[in-house]
Amino acid sequence: MGHREQLMTGAKRCLQERGYARTTSRDIAAAANNAPVGTINYHYGSKEALLNAALLETLMEWGTAVMGTPVGAEGDAPEQSEQSEQSARPDGPEPLERMWARIIGSSATDRPMLVASTEAFTQAERAPEIREQIAAAYERARPEMAARLHGIDADDDPETARAVGSVHMALVAGLTQQWLIDPDYAPSASDVAAGLRVIARRLEEEAGPTPAAD
Repeated sequence: MGHREQLMTGAKRCLQERGYARTTSRDIAAAANNAPVGTINYHYGSKEALLNAALLETLMEWGTAVMGTPVGAEGDAPEQSEQSEQSARPDGPEPLERMWARIIGSSATDRPMLVASTEAFTQAERAPEIREQIAAAYERARPEMAARLHGIDADDDPETARAVGSVHMALVAGLTQQWLIDPDYAPSASDVAAGLRVIARRLEEEAGPTPAAD
């Protein structure tokens, strides 16, 4: 393993053990098998750029894990069926509810990483390069979530894919923050599902009947 890979591994370890704000260049170098501190700037440009890359890569790995098996993959029921849209399956929670349960579980098992991501977001307010990196990662993730969770192809319907992905990102962010701050009163996966069903019904009622096709 070269210095670049060692630094990435070391940065991920530091995010878990020390957090985003408290990690120094020397911390990363020490965690990277005592790599020379100067290799951070050589390979990544700055400590912040390396930490951002490590955090975003970790978050992508986390996101893939909590989302579970993509729609259409063997062994998973399609989430676009009428039954899964309206109610949980009788043999257990629907796929989206299982995903929220995994997110809730990760608030304990992956807490250091989730806290580090929150620290990075606060840094983004005064660091345009951090904000740009996070924003670019968000934009990549939106259509990926729509495709993975609902089988919506961004090439066929980019507006719908972006809208659906954005809603899921808002739910994930809000759910993780509530469980990090107030686990005693944060919503369960079934609470989220129940709330969304009510909201969906209200939206349908407010929209009124669909106009008949000519």
